Amino acid sequence: MDLKKIGNFFKELRKEKNLTQQELAEKFNVSNRTVSRWETGSNMPDLDIIIEMSYFYEVDISELLDGERKNEKMDKKTEETVLKVADYTAEDKEKLLKALHIYSLIGFISMAIFAVLEFSGATAKELWDSVASFALGLATSMFAVGLLFTSTYIFKVRAFKKRLTNRR
Repeated sequence: MDLKKIGNFFKELRKEKNLTQQELAEKFNVSNRTVSRWETGSNMPDLDIIIEMSYFYEVDISELLDGERKNEKMDKKTEETVLKVADYTAEDKEKLLKALHIYSLIGFISMAIFAVLEFSGATAKELWDSVASFALGLATSMFAVGLLFTSTYIFKVRAFKKRLTNRR
């Protein structure tokens, strides 16, 4: 796969539509810097964006992935396979988001346990202190994991959902 060639093809297609990188970025819910990276060949769009680009530019997915126009059209079976892969990717992202919700819930519950134990003034102080310390550690860990995943993926997941609703 020649990323530079593909990037130049993306740029050519964008210019045929008389769009700026910013306008294209708004169309696909990404930053104009991301579009620039696609066009320079430093990275590729996600599969769901490639599918959306094929509809937008009225070219086959295989043409986008090869970086050039072809005379023959992609057969229906190949196109259906690519769409199934995109749907699978969407399901995978949904599973990740559910896991993040669970981590956040565990973190919130642990933080609540810590707060209750910390301010209860219980008589078995050592027991309460060890349980409270465990709850605080667990809460902190879960929030950290949730933040790491969320900061990286939440915007991609939201943009992906928006693109899917526009596709259908």
